[in-house]
Amino acid sequence: MADAFDPWDPAFLADPYPAYAELRAQGRVRYYEPTGQWLVPHHADVSALLRDRRLGRTYQHRFTHEEFGRTAPSPEHEPFHTLNDHGMLDLEPPDHTRIRRLVSKAFTPRTVERLKPYVRGLADELVSKLVSAGGGDLLRDVAEPLPVAVIAEMLGIPESDRAPLRPWSADICGMYELNPSEETAAKAVRASAEFSDYLRELIAARREEPGEDLMSGLIAAHDEGDRLTEQELISTAVLLLNAGHEATVNATVNGWYSLFRNPPQLDLLRADHTLIPSAIEELMRYDTPLQLFERWVLDEIEFNGTTIPRGAEIALLFGSANHDPEVFTDPGRLDLARTDNPHISFSAGIHYCIGAPLARIELAASMGALLEKAPTLRLATEPTRKPNFVIRGLEGLSVEVG
Repeated sequence: MADAFDPWDPAFLADPYPAYAELRAQGRVRYYEPTGQWLVPHHADVSALLRDRRLGRTYQHRFTHEEFGRTAPSPEHEPFHTLNDHGMLDLEPPDHTRIRRLVSKAFTPRTVERLKPYVRGLADELVSKLVSAGGGDLLRDVAEPLPVAVIAEMLGIPESDRAPLRPWSADICGMYELNPSEETAAKAVRASAEFSDYLRELIAARREEPGEDLMSGLIAAHDEGDRLTEQELISTAVLLLNAGHEATVNATVNGWYSLFRNPPQLDLLRADHTLIPSAIEELMRYDTPLQLFERWVLDEIEFNGTTIPRGAEIALLFGSANHDPEVFTDPGRLDLARTDNPHISFSAGIHYCIGAPLARIELAASMGALLEKAPTLRLATEPTRKPNFVIRGLEGLSVEVG
C-alpha cells in the first residue's frame, strides 16, 4: 500500500493516475508517514471536505503553533511566511471574507468579459510570432507570457518591470511542494523579500499617482469600512500573480501535450472549434495542474470510520478526484466532448479560485489562436516533466509548425 503513492518517484511523477486508482481501491483515507498527512483520494470526499468548516487553510486565527501541536516556522523563512500568511488563500473568515470581497470586484463577470479583446489580441500576437518562427517552446513563447501579461496589466505593473515576475513566482511556489528542501526554501525567501520590496515601491507610487489598475483600486477600496493593510495588499498582489498564471501556464502545456498524445481527439478539435470550452474543462480534468490541496483539521472529525485529530493535516488529492470512476465515465480516456464534467481543478467552497473565469478566457484565447493560426502544430521533441508533484507541469514543450 505504501508503494502506490510516492511523490518523489520519477515514474509516479510521469503518470500518477494508476497509483491513484490503487489508492482509491484501498480506502477512503490513509495516513502517509513521509509527509505526516492524511490522503483523501475520492471525488465525493474531496468535494465535501473542501466545504467542511472544521477544516481550514490556516489555524492561526484560532490557535498558536504550540496549542495546535505544531512547530513554528524557522525565523530564517519569515519573509516567505509573512507574504504567504497574509494572502486570502491562506486566511480564514473573517479576514478571508473581507479581502475576498474587496478583490472580487475586479473579477466580476462584466469586468472579466471586458478583458476578452485584450486577451485575444495578445494571444493572437504571441501565436503569430510562434508561427513566423516555424515553432518554438510553447511554454516560453505562449503559455507563460499570456497570463503573466494579463495579471500584470490588471495590477498595473509596468511592462518594463515584468521580467522578474515569473522567476519570483516559480521560486515562491517551490515552497508548496511536499517537504521542500532548504535550497528551495532559501530561493522562496529571497524571492518573497525581493517581490515584497518591489511592490512596496509600486504601492507608494500608486498612492501618489493612482491609475485605473487593480492595485490603485485596492489601495483606495472601502467596503463597509474595510480596507487592506499594506501587507495584505502585497500578499494579495503576489497571490493574484502566482495563482493567476501558474495554473494557466501548466494547464496550457499539460493540455497540449495530452492532445499530442491523443491524435484522434486533436483531429476532432481541429475540425470543430466549438469544442474549445468543453475541451478546456476536460484537459484540466485529464491532467490536473494542481494535484494536491492541503487543509488543517481545526476540530476533530470522524471520517468514514476513521478519527482524524485536531492538528492533523489533510491532503486532498485533486488529481485522483478528477479520475474517480464513481463520478467520471472511463476517466482514463480523454474525451473533449465530455459534458458531465464536475472536475475539481479550481477547488470548491470559500477558497474556490476567484480567477477561474479569467483563466478560462486565457485558455480559450490561446487554444483558439493556435488552432486557427497553427493547424499543423506538432510536437518536436518529447518534453521533460518538472520534478514536482503538487504543481504539475513541464520544463517546456517544443513544437513545430509546418
